[in-house]
Amino acid sequence: MAPQRRAGPKAAESGGGSAGTWADRGERRRLSSVRKSRAHQESRRKWLKVAFLVSSAVLVSLLSWSYLVSEDGVAEVLAHYSESLQDRFIEVPCSEDYDSHKRFEGCTPRKCGRGITDAVITREEAERIRRIAERGLSLGGSDGGSSRTFPVLQDFLKININGPASILDLHSGALSVGKHFVNLYRYFGDKIQEVFTEEDFQLYRDVRRRIQQTIAQAFGISSSSMYLTKPTFFSRINSTEAKTTHDEYWHPHIDKVTYGSFDYTSLLYLSDYTEDFGGGRFVFMDVGANRTVEPRAGRVSFFTSGSENLHRVEKVRWGTRYAITISFTCNPDHGIEDPVLT
Repeated sequence: MAPQRRAGPKAAESGGGSAGTWADRGERRRLSSVRKSRAHQESRRKWLKVAFLVSSAVLVSLLSWSYLVSEDGVAEVLAHYSESLQDRFIEVPCSEDYDSHKRFEGCTPRKCGRGITDAVITREEAERIRRIAERGLSLGGSDGGSSRTFPVLQDFLKININGPASILDLHSGALSVGKHFVNLYRYFGDKIQEVFTEEDFQLYRDVRRRIQQTIAQAFGISSSSMYLTKPTFFSRINSTEAKTTHDEYWHPHIDKVTYGSFDYTSLLYLSDYTEDFGGGRFVFMDVGANRTVEPRAGRVSFFTSGSENLHRVEKVRWGTRYAITISFTCNPDHGIEDPVLT
C-alpha cells in the first residue's frame, strides 16, 4: 500500500508538470505570434519605405521632366557646349510659309532644316568679334563699368537703359537704348572711328561671307543668290528683369512671319554656355520633342526661316550672352550692303 500512497504525489506532480507544460507552450505560442506580428509589421514598414522612396524618385523625375519640357522646352540637345562639331545637319519638311512670298528659283528653300558647325569661325575670331560688340554696346551705357566710357549718350537720352536685352546693328548704326533706338553714326559722327576700326569691319565682313557660303553649301544653293538682309545685329542678353514687353526676348517666334524677307537665319555665338552665362540656350520647338543648341564661342547655328523652325531663347539666368544674328533673303529688293566705316 505504501508504494500506492507514494504514487499519489507522483501522479499529482505529474499532473502539475503537464499543466505547466501546456501553459509554457501557450506562452511560447503567444510570444511567437507577437514576434511574427512584429516581423510582419517591420517588413510592411520596410516595403512602405521602399515604395515611398521609389514613388518619390518617380515623382521627382516626372516633375523634373515636366519642368524641362514646359519651362525650358528641352527634350534633346542637338549640340552640347563641350563638343566641337565639324558639321551637323538635320533636314526637316518645309512649311508653306514660302508660298505666300515671291519665289526665287535656286534660292527659295525647297530643302529645309537646321545646321550647327564649330569649323567655320575660330574661337579667336569670335573673341575679336565679341570685343567689337562690347565696344559698340557700351556706347549705350547699359553694361556696368563699361557704361562710363560714353555716359554722354545716357545723359542725352534721359531714359532707363538697363533692360536685359541690348541690340547693335552695324549696318544702320542702330543701338537699342531702353525701348528706343539711336543712330550711332549720326550721333557720334567722325568720332565713331575712335570706337571701331577698319580692321573690325573687315573681320565682320569676312565672317559674314564664310557663314553665307556655309549656308549655301548645306542647302545646295549658290551663295551669290543670297542677299544679306535686315535686321542683322549683335545681341547682348543678361539676367536683368524685363522692364517692358520689348525686353521679353524669350517668346517663341517664326522669323519668316516676323520678318517676311527672311529665308535663311544664322547665329554666331560669341560666349560660352555655363562659363559666361547660364540659361540662354537656343530651342527649336518641334512637335513632340523640342531640341536645343548650347552656345559656344565661334559656334554657328543656321536654319531655314519658316515655321518648320519655330524657336525661342531661354531666359538668361546669370552672366551675359553675346551673339550675332545674320539673316539672308532670296529677294534682291530686300538686300542690304555690308557696313562700311566712313
